[in-house]
Amino acid sequence: KLRKFKFFNQMLDFVKIYSQYHSLCSSSILMQQEKLAQEEYALKLERREHCLAERETLLCRHEAALTKIRSVEEEVHTKFQIMKEQHEAEIQQLSEALKEKAKENKRLKSSFETLKELNDALRQQLNDVSEQNKKLEGQSRKVQARLENLQRKHEFLSIQKSKEAFHTAQERKVIKPEKTITSKSYKIPINSHIYDLLTVLMDWISDQHLSKLVAEEEKASECLLTGVLASSRNYTQEKCIRFLPLVAEQFQWMPFVNPDLHMHVVKFIYWAIRQLDGGTQYATMTSTMRRLGEDLFKGVVPKGCQYISPEHTTDPKPKSAAFFKSSNLPLRLVSTLIIIKTVTQADYLAQAFDSLCVDLKTDEGKALFLDYQAVPIILSHIRISSKGVLSNAVDSLLQMTTQSRFLHPFLEACSNETFFRTCSLLLRNPKLDTQILEKLSILLQKLSKIKGNKKMFELFTIHLMIQELQRTTHPDHAFLCINLNSILFNLGLTKSNPKSNSLNGSQ
Repeated sequence: KLRKFKFFNQMLDFVKIYSQYHSLCSSSILMQQEKLAQEEYALKLERREHCLAERETLLCRHEAALTKIRSVEEEVHTKFQIMKEQHEAEIQQLSEALKEKAKENKRLKSSFETLKELNDALRQQLNDVSEQNKKLEGQSRKVQARLENLQRKHEFLSIQKSKEAFHTAQERKVIKPEKTITSKSYKIPINSHIYDLLTVLMDWISDQHLSKLVAEEEKASECLLTGVLASSRNYTQEKCIRFLPLVAEQFQWMPFVNPDLHMHVVKFIYWAIRQLDGGTQYATMTSTMRRLGEDLFKGVVPKGCQYISPEHTTDPKPKSAAFFKSSNLPLRLVSTLIIIKTVTQADYLAQAFDSLCVDLKTDEGKALFLDYQAVPIILSHIRISSKGVLSNAVDSLLQMTTQSRFLHPFLEACSNETFFRTCSLLLRNPKLDTQILEKLSILLQKLSKIKGNKKMFELFTIHLMIQELQRTTHPDHAFLCINLNSILFNLGLTKSNPKSNSLNGSQ
């Protein structure tokens, strides 16, 4: 029992010790966990302290930077204030200088206006004097022509009286004096059928000689014309010079001549003028040709006492001879070409070109234009100095480019150095109107389709001008751009553009 008791006590002690040991182990584990937690917290505190130290360092740097910025800002404000004061001073100086310049400009403007007024007054006086001079020259020409007419009339009267005296002496008849015919009576020369013979001769000479013009290229090499050729050409020009003043005087008889014969006379005049074109004696006939052009434009009104044959004594009052305003297309068109060639008045030329454009809308007009080789006449007005009629002249050529059987002959007539030289001089003008440029591009586009014309484009450097125009033309001018592209394509200077070709075809 004692042993059991001792063993039991030992077991109790062991249990107590074990419970204490267990509690101590639990406490140890808790303390270890608490130690780990404290170590983690200490580590966190250390990290936080390190972060705070870094932030403190950064704040110190920021404070230093702010201090520097404040000092720099003060310096900038100071310099800005100085610059502002300098700028205000400069503005004030410039304002004063501008005011002085404005005052000077006002003085110059007033002086310029005064000079302009004086110039306008002098120009008006010059115009008045020029007009008065022209009127006096016109009156002088009329008086001279009247004097020549009176001289011819006197000669004719003398011859007529001598013939009448001769007939009276032979027939021994007493002729009663005829009643005086008033100045309003209209008479024509005896044997008016002589005009029929003259017109036949004129047609013969025109068709066989005068209509065979020398080309411009041949005129350039005129030094090669020797012997018979040169003498024949000079002889023809001399005869034309003698003929034109005579026919100008005979125009007063046109109202009394059969209107069917007017065309032959006008045709002869046209070819005679064309023979003199470019000759050394052309300038001497300027006034005569201008008078012819004015007579063709205004028409010839019958005036004065003319002589009449017995078979025409009962004829009614003759009508005026109309040429430019004639209803006969060939007569009107040839008269128009003569007016364009000889007249210098802008209003006459404008009306002549308008009439020509209307006539060229017909096939007959186109055929006559080509038959009378009228391209050089139009080219004489396609230049910058002819601003008033430049557009009308280009329109007349453009009218010939419409689709017809006359298109190819017209393009052949334009395929020469004269035409391309004229176009080259016109394209060199930087202030050329866009509408005229568009019309000219149509002509060049059609000419570029002829292979033989490529050397003409290159000879006068027109292809380079077209390339420059293509580069500088605004895209809004679509029609002009299309034509320029088409010209370059036809000359082989650019690649094909289907869209441009289709648009060009539609145009």
